[in-house]
Amino acid sequence: MRPRHLVVMGVSGTGKTTIGETLAARLDSVFVEGDTYHPRANVEKMSKGIPLDDDDRRPWLDVLGTEIQRQEALGRTSVTACSALRRRYRDWLRDGYADLFFLHLDADYDTLHRRMERREHFMPASLLRSQFDTLEPLETDEAGAAIDDTRPIDAVLTQCLDAVAAQGDRS
Repeated sequence: MRPRHLVVMGVSGTGKTTIGETLAARLDSVFVEGDTYHPRANVEKMSKGIPLDDDDRRPWLDVLGTEIQRQEALGRTSVTACSALRRRYRDWLRDGYADLFFLHLDADYDTLHRRMERREHFMPASLLRSQFDTLEPLETDEAGAAIDDTRPIDAVLTQCLDAVAAQGDRS
C-alpha cells in the first residue's frame, strides 16, 4: 500500500507546488499548498528578504501537521508542498501524522536561483542562500526519497511516482 500522505519538500524554486499539484491529481489526493498556511507576518518577513527562524516556522508547521491529520481523519490521502528544510521541521510535521513520506526535490543553487529570478513569488531569490544553509537532507531513518529536480518535469514526476510505488511495495 502506498503512503497515504506525502510532503513534497525542498528549498524555494524547486517546483514543490507544480510537482505537488500534479502528484495529487495523479494519485487522486488532496493537494495542500503549504505557503497558503503561512501567517501574514511570515509572508511580510520573507517579502522583505528576512529569513524565517524556528519561532516563525513552528506555528506554521503545526498548522500544516494538523491539516494533514484532518485529511487522514476524513479518510483522504494528501500531497503537501512544504519546504520542511530541517529534520526538526519534518518531525514537527510528523506530530500531525507519523507516517509521512517525503519527496525531497533536489537541485543545485545556480539552477534554482535562475528559476526564482523568472517567477513572481513573495520569496525573493536573495533568500535562497539562507534556505540552502538551513537545509538538512533526509536522514536514513526518514521515510522518503531524494528526487533529481534538475531534469524535465515529466522525469521528475516519474521519479516521484516510482519512489512512492517502491515505498508501497515495502509496506
